[in-house]
Amino acid sequence: MPDAYITVKVLHVLGSTVLFGTGIGTAFHFWMAHRSGNIAAIHQAARTTVLADLVFTTPAIILQPITGVALAMMAGFALTAFWIVASIGLYVLAGACWLPVVAIQVRMRNLAAASLREGRVLPPEYFRLAKIWFALGLPAFVALVVVFGLMVVRPA
Repeated sequence: MPDAYITVKVLHVLGSTVLFGTGIGTAFHFWMAHRSGNIAAIHQAARTTVLADLVFTTPAIILQPITGVALAMMAGFALTAFWIVASIGLYVLAGACWLPVVAIQVRMRNLAAASLREGRVLPPEYFRLAKIWFALGLPAFVALVVVFGLMVVRPA
């Protein structure tokens, strides 16, 4: 049976994989549906994106700091080490971008559902929200890529 450190490390790596993979996968799927202009596809993509955030992203977001701090402590790293502080700061930045994105995705899903149900085009609010959604997603993505780099390199 693996020791506690290995178990926590596996959970941390799996959590980061789920967090990053689900995020990039659902964002790509939703963005491509948006670009298609097909309201039914947009609605379906928005529905699955919101669901994936609930089922996969949210638990991973909770798991990451718990396992990350536990790993650092178990390995004897100071929580004040540059790479840990920087990683936490970037993680908080990504989370600060993600929280409004969740609400935006729900609103976009609801707007697409109403347009589909009523047989009308998407309202201007949908397109305004899509721009904000993309603008918030980009720094969150970059922040998590840098966190991955910091975790691997662990600069002094």
